[in-house]
Formats: sequence, structure tokens, C-alpha cells
Amino acid sequence: MPKDRVFYDLFESAAGNVSLMSDQLRELVSEADYDKRSFWFKSLEDLEHKNDELTHTIFTELGRNFITPFDREDIHALATAMDDIADYIYASAKKINFYKVNPNEIGIQKLAEVIQLSCNEVRNAVTELRNMKNMKRMTEALIKINSLENQADDIFDMSIERLFETEPDAKEVIKKREIYQVLEIATDKCEDASNVIESIIIKYA
Repeated sequence: MPKDRVFYDLFESAAGNVSLMSDQLRELVSEADYDKRSFWFKSLEDLEHKNDELTHTIFTELGRNFITPFDREDIHALATAMDDIADYIYASAKKINFYKVNPNEIGIQKLAEVIQLSCNEVRNAVTELRNMKNMKRMTEALIKINSLENQADDIFDMSIERLFETEPDAKEVIKKREIYQVLEIATDKCEDASNVIESIIIKYA
């Protein structure tokens, strides 16, 4: 393992940033007032830009360093996966804001909660990459992410079924269905990050 720890610092910053975005998404979907939600939307926009910068820095370091702590492909894939999580969290907030949808709906609330829990586990697993000593904690985090993604699929299916049964306005159905789709994809991206971390564990642990 090289002495240069720059990648670990960058990954931990990105994972912490993504986790913070998931916390703020929960705040946003808990706020019924459109004007008050705009505060959380702007904050998420800033955090998404910060994640873009971190991802760009990781790619720059990848081009600059001949020695890396693990495979270059895995570094690229993990950075991309965490950037995707940030993109889809922000996209969820953007659609809620753009469509002026009241997110105080059980399915939206539950998916936001699953995203928050998944991002926390991504952060836990990424933090352990630095030393690769607490394999139990890493493995538990990856199992939880997989389980949460399965929960998100179930919540999505039930929410869409309920939406078509109870929402009489076709425009609202289209808006909310889009929001549900983007929220669910955010959980898929957490699983993508988990799969990359699992690949690193298999190769190096």
C-alpha cells in the first residue's frame, strides 16, 4: 500500500458529502411549505457541486499518480458511483421543487429514509477502506445496502400501485411517478458503490 493517502481522504470526503445530502433530502421531503423547501434545495445544489469537484479531483489524481491504493478501475468506478448517488439525490430534490409537488406522502418519505440509511452505510464502508482491518463492519454495511435496495424496490412498486389507484389527476401521476423513479435509482447507485467496495475487498483483504 502506498504512503500517499490522498485517495482515502477524497473518498471519505465524497462519502461524507453524499451522506449529508441524504440527511438534507430527508429534511426537504419533511417540509410541506414550498418556500421553506427552497432552502434545502439550494443547500443540496451546493453539495452536489461540491461532489462534482471531489470527483474531478479524484480523476485528476488518478491521472497524476502511477501508484494507487487499489486498482485504477475500482477507484474510477467508486468515484463514479458516489457521484451518481449525489446526482440522483439532487435530481429528486430538483423534481420535487420544479413540479411543486408536496412530498408529504408515505412512499416519498420512506424512499428518502432508505436513501439516508444506504448513504450512511456507504460512508461506513468507505471509511474502513483506509485500513481494511474491520472486515466485519465493512461486510455488514454492504449487506445492509443490498437489503435496503431490495426494500426500496418494494416501496417503489407499492407506491406506484397506490398512486394509480388513488390519484385522479393524470398530471400528478406523471410528476410523482418521475419522482419515485429518481428516488429509487438513488438506492440502485448506493448498491453500485457497495459492489465496487466488495470487489476491492475480494482483491485486497
